[in-house]
Amino acid sequence: MKKTINYKLTLAEKQLLKAKKISQKLLQDYATDEIVTLLEASPQRARELSALAEFQSIPSLGINFAEELISQGYYALEQLKGRSAVELFDAFEQHCGTWADPCVEDSYRLLVHYIENRDGSKRWWDFTAERKAYREKHGFPANRPQKPWYQGGKNI
Repeated sequence: MKKTINYKLTLAEKQLLKAKKISQKLLQDYATDEIVTLLEASPQRARELSALAEFQSIPSLGINFAEELISQGYYALEQLKGRSAVELFDAFEQHCGTWADPCVEDSYRLLVHYIENRDGSKRWWDFTAERKAYREKHGFPANRPQKPWYQGGKNI
């Protein structure tokens, strides 16, 4: 597991953990149903917190990437198993309605590599050459959004 997981806990959630003398670092060790009880949270909120921990456990993938996966309806690495990085990235851009910074595609490549190999030694930038070679050969889909992420829309 990654050293520090960012949960973006509410003040009330932080206070409950403090009152129960539980460190945020230990939250990743609790099952979703235990988080419901521990934080007096809804099952959906507990599911999101578990997903944030699982997605951020991948080295060099942070809170923004984890939140974007959740916004697309993913809550576990198992849900992403068998999907290609290109498929996930192209779906991400459609979801956002903008084209994304190339490093986001590298992050999807890292995500898939990690799911397939459980190799924690790679970082997203290790996939830049692979992405460039793929896009040079195959390009982007015809329906790729025309507006870049920095001109609005939803993006990480």
